[in-house]
Amino acid sequence: MRIDLHTHSKVSDGTDTPAQLVTAAAAAGLDVVALTDHDTTSGWAEAAAALPEGLTLVPGMELSCASPAEGFGPGAGGRQVAVHLLAYLFDPEHPELAAERLRLRGERTRRLRVMAERMAADGLPVDPDAVLSAAGPSAGRPHLARALMEAGVVSSVGEAFSDLLSSRGRYYVHKEDTPLLRGVHLVAAAGGVSVLAHCRAQSRGAMLTDDAIAELVPEGLGGVEVDHVDHDDRDRRHLRSLAAELGLFTTGSSDYHGRNKVVRLGTHTTGPQDYEQLLDAATGATVVRR
Repeated sequence: MRIDLHTHSKVSDGTDTPAQLVTAAAAAGLDVVALTDHDTTSGWAEAAAALPEGLTLVPGMELSCASPAEGFGPGAGGRQVAVHLLAYLFDPEHPELAAERLRLRGERTRRLRVMAERMAADGLPVDPDAVLSAAGPSAGRPHLARALMEAGVVSSVGEAFSDLLSSRGRYYVHKEDTPLLRGVHLVAAAGGVSVLAHCRAQSRGAMLTDDAIAELVPEGLGGVEVDHVDHDDRDRRHLRSLAAELGLFTTGSSDYHGRNKVVRLGTHTTGPQDYEQLLDAATGATVVRR
């Protein structure tokens, strides 16, 4: 089986519609694909309705979180790191998780508008209203990157992120993400399964320590994403060893974003046994099969 458990559609920061994404997943030879748009489940219904024969859809989401790098015990603090938490097969109607998704999308919209307005005030050819209108339900910096690319300011989304949209750049605006421990608790309460996404991606900035990851296991963390384009061989060996020590399953995936990234569907995949562990742990929602 070829199983890709991390993809994005146009509902968040990809370029394919959910229907186009599942069609592309089948064409890429996948047997299972998870739709994990940022902070939203808005693409689930469209993806399910368009699901090709023979492809299984895992409804999911990527939750924007923040955490102390060193852990969660008494006096925890210090470095805060951005963490993406993949959430699978949760009840989308769970009230607390639904409210948190709504709050996060509000934070996304606020942040994107302020960044676009700052750029426009500096004379860059950016229309904040147009950017937000094109962004859809889960606005993100890639939407602003594409606007800059279409205006000829940058040649690619990657170039925009390396300069104008960088967290170290003059236009960057902070947003209040979900505390990671709360995110794990919310996903578990909604019957879902949580997996730390690309947690050794050193190019993305500061990372959680191994001790912090270990502290999440008794709180409900189910797995770690190991095979990812942002992990080198050393990162993958480290995470596999850590997962085995902690009793976590491991996943592999593309983190596909359509034309916003060069990575292809199925670039990395999840093993069938790990996939079965995920399914066995979930009680909030079920996969969709054709």
